[in-house]
Amino acid sequence: MPVTADDRDTSARAQFTSAGPGAAAFLAFRFAVELVTVAVLAWTGASAGGGLAVRIILAIGLPVVLMVIWGAVMAPTARRRLRDPARLVAELVIFLGSAAGLAATGHVLPAVIYAVVAAGAAVVTRWLTPDA
Repeated sequence: MPVTADDRDTSARAQFTSAGPGAAAFLAFRFAVELVTVAVLAWTGASAGGGLAVRIILAIGLPVVLMVIWGAVMAPTARRRLRDPARLVAELVIFLGSAAGLAATGHVLPAVIYAVVAAGAAVVTRWLTPDA
């Protein structure tokens, strides 16, 4: 049976099905954004005011708290994973809060760039790979 134009879905979203290479590439990028979030929190903690001990505790503690929260309710394998739209809201709070902390420590341009990329990735994830 010949394939007609109506049988082919050539939209951008169709190229990002869970089995496609586009989805894998985007999800790898998305994972990189999550790793950058850990680095942003470490950078924020290390740049915070206070003594050396406070900065060390924040540089280690902020990423650890994020990883615990992410593993408990955000990760794809989390037992109590939040469902959308609550997960999207939580991601945006985490990403934008991390960016705000970075900006508050004087790193405004990196904070803005990170906020745009991270929030954009969170929103685009729902459109391109809704099952992720």
